[in-house]
Amino acid sequence: MNENRSVFALDGITGMLIATVLLLSILAFLSVNAMGVQNANAQNFYKIKDETSIKMIDTTSANHIVDVK
Repeated sequence: MNENRSVFALDGITGMLIATVLLLSILAFLSVNAMGVQNANAQNFYKIKDETSIKMIDTTSANHIVDVK
């Protein structure tokens, strides 16, 4: 019989807590970065010029977007 079992081994409660803390820290990091990116792009206004001449499938449609600052 294996008598070397421990509740606080890395495959027990400690491992579960390490994994939980790691996943929550990754979630917090990605959430903070997502809010920063959203805030930066919310203040980036643009205007579309000559919208009647834009074709649905065209490689030059990005030329109609003008940044307004």
